[in-house]
Amino acid sequence: MPKTDYYDDPDAPATNSLVVAVAVVVVDEQGRVLMIERTDNGTGALPGGAQELGESVREAAVRETREETGLEIEVSGVVGIYSDPRHVIAYDDGEVRQGFTICLRARAEAGTPRSSSESRTVRWVNAAELEQLPIDGRMRRRIDDGVRDAPPHVD
Repeated sequence: MPKTDYYDDPDAPATNSLVVAVAVVVVDEQGRVLMIERTDNGTGALPGGAQELGESVREAAVRETREETGLEIEVSGVVGIYSDPRHVIAYDDGEVRQGFTICLRARAEAGTPRSSSESRTVRWVNAAELEQLPIDGRMRRRIDDGVRDAPPHVD
């Protein structure tokens, strides 16, 4: 379902839901980041999505990465928790979420990158290529935080 992201926008619609989501920074041996091109808005993003009832954050990260990229991962740590209420996500079905994402760090264990219904393309991207991709500022913050070895971010 298509979505529109707002940040600190007085014209953003009022939120009506809060959903726990995960994002995963998967880095390979060459320091490249696993990126998808989203099918709903064409932007570059980390694999991830909503946590489902009955699963842990780790299980959601593994499932979402598998579904969107074809890769099996091993979660190795927490990048941060991103819950700024100024980030509003409006979906075409009327849901308007406050952004709430737990971002994890992981490494690929098996599989071959492939696209899905949620990812138009899947590829490993180096730092120079990241600068050229259309990436939302909040997503870029998660990527940057994920490739640095720093204490987890919390907002």
